Amino acid sequence: MRMNVPAESDPAGLRPLSARSVVLSLLLGVHPPQLPVKDLVRLVEPFGVGGSTLRAALSRMVSVGDLRRADAVYRLSDRLLARQRRQDDAVHPRTRAWDGDWEMVVITATGRGPAERADLRARLLALRLAELREGVWLRPANLDRPLPPALHRVALTCTARPDEPPRELAARLWAPADWAAGARSLLDRAAAAEHPAARLAVYAAAVRHLLADPVLPDPLLPPDWPGEALRAAYAGFRRELAGALGASEEEYGPRNDPFEDVNTAG
Repeated sequence: MRMNVPAESDPAGLRPLSARSVVLSLLLGVHPPQLPVKDLVRLVEPFGVGGSTLRAALSRMVSVGDLRRADAVYRLSDRLLARQRRQDDAVHPRTRAWDGDWEMVVITATGRGPAERADLRARLLALRLAELREGVWLRPANLDRPLPPALHRVALTCTARPDEPPRELAARLWAPADWAAGARSLLDRAAAAEHPAARLAVYAAAVRHLLADPVLPDPLLPPDWPGEALRAAYAGFRRELAGALGASEEEYGPRNDPFEDVNTAG
């Protein structure tokens, strides 16, 4: 059985951050996602990115479509705005009381090529659905969001109550104990990190890890679930960045529909 999480061999492993990664981490955290170059120069310096390196990175990012430039202000492209909405939702997922029902999506469309299948799989994972078997996806119905209308063109959607005990089914689909172990490791590393570059690397990894959180109902979670603690730690770090920029806390919080990218893309 494949685990229904994005590829991440070591969820708590830290990746060295390039100049591009530093710029994106800053812009993905601010609302609206744009910064004047003078602010970028000041903000990236503590992370070991010099002015000439920053200018080269910004030029490349504009040329490949990561950023748009107007005068001396850089903002995220539409593609990365969708990523920001997913990131915001990972930090502030919208849930509702769970009554035992599960969402089920059965893919009915045929004749799709590999690229279309991969795109659909990515969209279903973004909706925090899990693949039970080929073409059959499900999750507990505890998320406060509709399934996107476009999904109904390629799939049958319904509500179900699987015969398998729900806690065992959740453990088989998502391995929540493994996710929790990764989250605790990230919290430990965040507490130990002192240099700004090390802290940014930890919290960049934390965002990736939160994107893989299935956001299960409490009855299906292992004891001492660290999801909220990791979200709170990241929210605190984002407030620090807001303070460095002189932005209000609201400017570093979600404003858009977190599922807009899933509902409208394609």
